[in-house]
Amino acid sequence: MCGICGFTGGDGGAGDQATLKAMCDVIAHRGPDGEGRYFTEGIALGHRRLSLIDLQGGAQPMVRAGDDGEEWAIVFNGEIYNYRELREELRAEGYAFATDSDTEVLLVGYIAWREEVLQRVRGMFAFAIYNTLLRELFCARDFFGIKPFYYTVQNGQFVFASEIKAILEHPAYKRELNEEALAQYLCFQFSALPETFFKGVFKLPQGHFMRVHGDGSVEVERYWKPTYAFDGERTYEEAVDAIDAAMRESVRYHNVADVEVGSFLSSGIDSSYLAACLAKENPDIKTFTVGFAEYQGERDEVSWARELADTLGVENDSAHIGEDEYWDALPLVQWHMDEPSADPSAVALYFVDKLAAKRVKAVLSGEGADEFFGGYRVYQAPLASERAAHVPKPLLRAGSKVLHAAHARGANYLERASETVEDWYYTNANGVAFSLEERSRILSDDLRARLEGVPTPQQLTAPVYAEVSGYDEVTRMQHLDLSFWLVGDILLKTDKMAMAHSLESRVPFLDREVFALASTIPVSQKVTGKQTKVALREAAERAIPHDWAQKEKLGFPVPVASWLREERRYAQVRAKFESEHARRFFDTGELVRLLDEHRQGKADNSRRIWIVYSFLLWYRVYFVNE
Repeated sequence: MCGICGFTGGDGGAGDQATLKAMCDVIAHRGPDGEGRYFTEGIALGHRRLSLIDLQGGAQPMVRAGDDGEEWAIVFNGEIYNYRELREELRAEGYAFATDSDTEVLLVGYIAWREEVLQRVRGMFAFAIYNTLLRELFCARDFFGIKPFYYTVQNGQFVFASEIKAILEHPAYKRELNEEALAQYLCFQFSALPETFFKGVFKLPQGHFMRVHGDGSVEVERYWKPTYAFDGERTYEEAVDAIDAAMRESVRYHNVADVEVGSFLSSGIDSSYLAACLAKENPDIKTFTVGFAEYQGERDEVSWARELADTLGVENDSAHIGEDEYWDALPLVQWHMDEPSADPSAVALYFVDKLAAKRVKAVLSGEGADEFFGGYRVYQAPLASERAAHVPKPLLRAGSKVLHAAHARGANYLERASETVEDWYYTNANGVAFSLEERSRILSDDLRARLEGVPTPQQLTAPVYAEVSGYDEVTRMQHLDLSFWLVGDILLKTDKMAMAHSLESRVPFLDREVFALASTIPVSQKVTGKQTKVALREAAERAIPHDWAQKEKLGFPVPVASWLREERRYAQVRAKFESEHARRFFDTGELVRLLDEHRQGKADNSRRIWIVYSFLLWYRVYFVNE
């Protein structure tokens, strides 16, 4: 796990050297173990290293001479878990190696197989490889978007980095807010566009590679996308067996390192299952947990984790997050995230990463299980809607409007039953983020006018839905989440919060072979009207007790709703909502109305409040230099 950056053009002179050093320095938290810089005609590459494999020999940028007098240079962020097998294949083809690093295997693999190397690797990655003869930069991002890759093209000069803040250090880029990103963020809860909140700075999509030519032109191509072929012949028990075998193998691969690998341990199935599988590989593992005991009653995250750790016979470090330390950390969290994040659990993740980084350099984390195996309760909605299939759609829509106006339960159910999934589902923040009508109401008049005509969330998601138009509604929702929610919210906070503490977060569920299996499991073995992650839960019971395997999904419970009803937090948020910066973007009277309505208990507006508050904190960090 590292930080990479670089740019084309330039002459390698003192100005370029100072720029590259500044880009490396601002992402030093991603790699405190080493720094490297490479200059040659047409390219500057920078690297900050967090050493986990080949601690002595894996320094970057790594350079290798070619057969035709050219040089190949790579900067790489991530891990290739099957690098040892690939190294043997390459040796059989006549290639020699000077290190025991996965970086060298990736570089030699590209020299031997070009972009076909992407079809052979098993891991998480964002990398750039430069060929001095062709003067071409080849960049790629992993299948699911575990590792970030940002870039911009300014006057023919290509600039890239693991974090946007490094691009901001380059003099060719002039900081400018992308207001369309704000419009989509209010509905999605995260940055949902290919272009980021910084005008002209883009994300290389997951499963894509790009070629950057000497003239600054860029070609982007997709090399992998999720496909589905459900196995109707395999029995349920065989599916459970296959899941357990795939997860144990994936954990073995994700334990490949020359340093100790620990595991997060919450009260839920995902991290509990991973920790138990890792304990089979290494009984001396360390696990890590944080929680909010004062708000969670008798069984908070910490108490559940400690009991399971005792059952598994593993060590557990745990801590409770205090209200003040949570709120005090918010500006720093937004700085690390690069773009505004309205997921309250990102801050909790910041603290558990901080706890883990005191003891280990890498941890296993459970991201991806919900998207692969049907873990979100919202996936049950299409099954529930079938009960209302006989009711006329106009009647369902009318009932939904009445219940919404009264803030009564059942409004979302009737609305969903009256529409197709493509109409209403575009993110896991549905129902807690802003609807188009609500977004229009809270925006300032000037901004609303400037944003007139921007695509709706449904228009943004339509091409992704079109890829799976022939599948059932639950599969279509899962596929959409792989393209939006997983990469835009879940994996972004996973990477940025871990790297804030120089910690590598490894995600065994997000493995190509695990997905290859999950994509064959029919919906009936994933989601029913009564349960989510059905087959995965039964597989997990082979490693953890029944109460943990069957525990209801809670996400990462953060008591934001309660805090916002306290006088001091209400006053703190209201001050931001009535600030000069808020008036630039929002109707502050509408913001205060949301806040008052929540405080008085008339509605739970906590997530909508948090979306706006997080943006305002982020804006002050990046555009007001606070």
